Amino acid sequence: MNVPLDRVRNIGIAAHIDAGKTTVTERILFYTGLSHKIGEVHEGAATTDWMEQEKERGITIQSAAVSCKWHDCQINIIDTPGHVDFTIEVGRSLRVLDGVVAVFCGVGGVQPQTETVWRQANRYRVPRVMFVNKLDRIGADYFKVIKEANTKLHANAIAMQMPVGESENFKGIVDLLSRKYMTFSEEDRGSTVTVNEIPEELKDRTEELRAELVERVCELDERLSEKFLNEEEITTEEVKKALRKGVIERRIVPAFCGSAFKDKGIQLLLDAVVDYLPSPLDIPPVEGEVPREDRKVLRHADPKEPLAALIFKIATDQFGTLCFVRIYSGTLKAGSYIYNAGKGSKERVSRLVRLHANKREEIDELTAGDIGAIVGLRDVTTGDTICDEDNKIVLEKIDVPAPVISTSVEPKSKTDYEKMTIALRKMSQEDPSLRFTFDRETGQTVIRGMGELHLEIVVDRLRREHKVEATQGKLQVAFKETIQKTVQAEGKFIKQSGGRGQYGHVWIRFEPLERGKGFEFVDDVVGGSIPREFIPAVQKGLEEAINSGILGGYPVVDIRASLYDGSYHDVDSSEMAFQIAGSMALKEAMRNADACLLEPIMKVEVETPEEYLGDVMGDLNSRRGRILGMEERHGAQIVHAEVPLAEMFGYSTQLRSMTKGRATYTMEFDLYQKVPKSTQDQILSAK
Repeated sequence: MNVPLDRVRNIGIAAHIDAGKTTVTERILFYTGLSHKIGEVHEGAATTDWMEQEKERGITIQSAAVSCKWHDCQINIIDTPGHVDFTIEVGRSLRVLDGVVAVFCGVGGVQPQTETVWRQANRYRVPRVMFVNKLDRIGADYFKVIKEANTKLHANAIAMQMPVGESENFKGIVDLLSRKYMTFSEEDRGSTVTVNEIPEELKDRTEELRAELVERVCELDERLSEKFLNEEEITTEEVKKALRKGVIERRIVPAFCGSAFKDKGIQLLLDAVVDYLPSPLDIPPVEGEVPREDRKVLRHADPKEPLAALIFKIATDQFGTLCFVRIYSGTLKAGSYIYNAGKGSKERVSRLVRLHANKREEIDELTAGDIGAIVGLRDVTTGDTICDEDNKIVLEKIDVPAPVISTSVEPKSKTDYEKMTIALRKMSQEDPSLRFTFDRETGQTVIRGMGELHLEIVVDRLRREHKVEATQGKLQVAFKETIQKTVQAEGKFIKQSGGRGQYGHVWIRFEPLERGKGFEFVDDVVGGSIPREFIPAVQKGLEEAINSGILGGYPVVDIRASLYDGSYHDVDSSEMAFQIAGSMALKEAMRNADACLLEPIMKVEVETPEEYLGDVMGDLNSRRGRILGMEERHGAQIVHAEVPLAEMFGYSTQLRSMTKGRATYTMEFDLYQKVPKSTQDQILSAK
């Protein structure tokens, strides 16, 4: 395709579930000529929703990558899921994108998952534009959504357009900068955009909104501020240039509007992507570390620089393993060898492809700024950096959330067991937020994930894609254990069995840490009471021991272990002895440090008609929930609460029966909190 780098846009479409991301993507593919018919999500025909489970449920599960052209620009698009159970898909896509189109529902406004996506985009410093969708729906309000984005997300969003007509009478869009009124023909699914003069009755409002837009943009640029204060004329081109700079610096978010389902506003959104979102040249050079040298290096978006690329997603299908890759610098050619900096291994790139959802186009090379896929790499995981062997670099890893829920899966036969192990290995390679372990005590395989739907999809895929007959056990919450006070504990392992014995002896101070800090090891040994070569063994022993606490065998988190004393034997001491001594010290500490259980707390939002509000709140309270607040949105009551995940199983059925199917809810993981003593006793006695 060889498009100049300044004409490339790597963008993601991200939003809350049901805001219309996939429908927006479908319209983009249609108007850019990549698809010749529009596939609808509700009919299960969307191009980017190609998995069977996506078609049936009308939701996006895996982020899909597509490349298309608009005017003389190449736009690489990733359509990400909106459901919180698949948040890893959003996170890893944002990690490699240069810009995001954040889609908002014109009725729902800022919803819980919108906030999560926005936070992730902030974390990865991604510039964005807003698209307020579904303006054909009753109760849709473009300006109210912008106001909500500014108050709840601190977005600094500004209206770029003005919708004409409300709900089913939504007719067209006024572009404030060009002062033109656009309408979209119904005969050819909105392909023909007619530019009209603004109706007389809307001219005053247009000028008022345009003045506000120009004033806000002038605040971003000193030279324009001066012109504005001196009441000099400011051209549209100057406004656009300053706005583009402001978007790239993440100081402002231009807001556009339309109805993807009714084929209105998408071409103008594509123009905005080209005009305001950055090319790979506009973003700062990517920073990485040189392995084993502890120094930072920069790589610029230049095909002539050494290769630096990040594998951000792995998918397996009947043709083999597909590794989605973002090239930050250099050129990757089919047939060349690459160096995996994370694994320290070399592999040959057999084929390169550009992706159009589940269709592929073979290409000879990918260069700086490109997003594509490598076929057939064997030893890779999500977040690996690939580079030149002579110019090694490791890029920032992708953040993987910890699973909060687990279930057992039991294969019907021995052959199914082997097939299931291979399938789970493939699926956890594709999805790092899915983990599986074999429980030796019960003989069961346990899978862990982000929510009920996540695990449901995994078991469903085992049956359909991998033809594994398996039964699913009861859902279990991923509890954790921690300590509540500082203690000092001794670990002493002495074994004499004729000949050389074993001797390891440690004193370790254990302290509780704040939530989310994990495990810290501190070497405070002075005076050589433990030889330096045995200290890593103590750390290893502790790291293995924290996988299983003393209360219920749950992982131990949020503790600091400071090794400060001990003793050794000239002949009998060994790494193994100190490893065991370290784990013995942890068990001893937990017995004396007031160990307790931690449980995942979910942020829950329930939308209910007013008449059921009392029942909904009473039910949440009975689930150990804490009501955080309420608000009214379009005639419905929104209840915000924090509820332990353990109490949320089967909630959707209960909510439906309680409200005659009229209430809906969303929930996402928030934090781990201490389990009340009475509940802890119940959990442990039931284990």
